Order: sequence, then structure tokens, then C-alpha cells
Amino acid sequence: MAELALNAPKKRRFNFRGSLCMPYAVFMLLFVIVPLALIVYFAFTDAAGHFSFDSWKNIFTSPEKWKVIGMTFVVAASTTFFCILIAYPVAFILSNSKFNKNKILVYIFLLPMWINFVIRTIGLKDLLNGTTNAIFGWDITAKYPYIAIIIGMVYDYLPFAILPLYNQMLKMDKNQIEAAADLGANPFQVFIKTIIPMTFPGIVSACMMTFMPTMSSYVIVYHMSNGSSMIIGSLIELYINSGGADGYNLGSVLSIVMLAIIGISILVQKLLDKKGESGKEGIW
Repeated sequence: MAELALNAPKKRRFNFRGSLCMPYAVFMLLFVIVPLALIVYFAFTDAAGHFSFDSWKNIFTSPEKWKVIGMTFVVAASTTFFCILIAYPVAFILSNSKFNKNKILVYIFLLPMWINFVIRTIGLKDLLNGTTNAIFGWDITAKYPYIAIIIGMVYDYLPFAILPLYNQMLKMDKNQIEAAADLGANPFQVFIKTIIPMTFPGIVSACMMTFMPTMSSYVIVYHMSNGSSMIIGSLIELYINSGGADGYNLGSVLSIVMLAIIGISILVQKLLDKKGESGKEGIW
């Protein structure tokens, strides 16, 4: 009897921790894996559902599509550049207790994030058009749509650049800055050789936080250009909603192209993070 009891199969205990992952797994399946599978399906089929590369040929042999992809890079790079240019000194001021003793300025810069970005975009559009119309007699969204788009992008994504820089600057070792100054470095040398290396991870994170959403944005592009200009995100929206019989196929190809660009950007971020960490070890 004892041997039978020992050889009897043991009952598996209920894994409570494993069961907690089930809702997340279902969410990933329904809202990540299935949509990606549909995108891949439509990208490699035609309007009749047959396997085809016609949609890829249509995208990569069209000068107009290449122009849209090129303008997407220009808008994304310009938005990232101006966001970092504005966010860096702002984050430095916010992280300095001399200028921001009660953290009130941080909340002032974060307050716009609590308002829907569509409302903010429409309000900015009316403000810019009213200003340029009063001064020059024309609407900037009609005469210079891409400049208006970049302004709208910078306005909407600036808080996403400030936050990672602010968090990184809070971690800065002030002793290194003082030591560099004591050793004879002028303010410019202190900034280039000490402050920039210490805040480099924040710069990389801020770039990614602004570059990636800019690639897929279309609401800001639509409102700030009155629907006259396009980037990849707005072209995907156009194909999916009113692209004809092969709209889903063309939109899916562009979605894969955009995902590939974002994936390459993430790899570049990881390489830069590793480079920044290895360079940080040899500063002193």
C-alpha cells in the first residue's frame, strides 16, 4: 500500500501567480498578436485575398510614396531636434532646486498633458492662424503647412522630451560638476565634458519619446495642415478609410515599413545606451 501511495501521480497545485498572467496574455493575443497577423496577411495579399507582392511594388515604385516617407523623416527629425533644444534647458531649470524649490514649475509644464491633445492642437491652430493673419495677412497652416505641423508636433510632444531629461538630471552627481570647475574647466567645457555625458541616457530617451510617436501621428498633421499634407501615419489612415479595394493592403505595407523604422530606432537607442554606459565609466 505504501508503494502504491508513493507511485500514485501527484496532483498539480493551482498556480495562482501563473493565473495572474492570463488577462495580460489574452490582451496581448487580441490587441497585439491578432492585429499584427492581420497586417502581415493584408500586406502580402491582393484585394481578392491571393498571395501577391503588388502592394509592395505599388509603394516602393511610386515617387509620391517615397516623398511622403522622406517628409516623415524630415518632420520627425525636426520635431525631435526642436524638442530636445527646448526641453534640455527647461529640464535643467526644473531639476535645479535654486530655481524650482517647490516643484511648481514641473506641474506647470505637465498640465497640458492632462488635456486631450486634439483639443490642444485645434487651439494651437487657431492661435497660430490668428497671429499670422493679423501680422502678415495669411494663415500659416495654409501657406506653410509643414512648418505648422512641426510647431504642432513640438507643442504636443515637448512634455515627453522634458520628463526623461528631468528625471536624468535629478540623478546627476553635482560633485563631478564642481570637481570639473575646480580643476580649471570653463562653463562650456563643464557642460560638454561633464553634464552632457551624465545626461546622455536622458537625451536618447527623449529622442525616442518624440521621434516614434511623430512617425505614426496623423491627427496633428491633418489639423495643422488643413488636410493638405501627409506623413506615413496620415497616408495609412487615408488608405485604410478610403483607399479603395486595395486600401487595406497598401495601408498594411506602410504599417510594416513604419514598424521597421521604429524597430531600427529602438536598436539604435540600445546601442547608444550601451555606448553611453561604457563611456561613463571612463570619464574620471
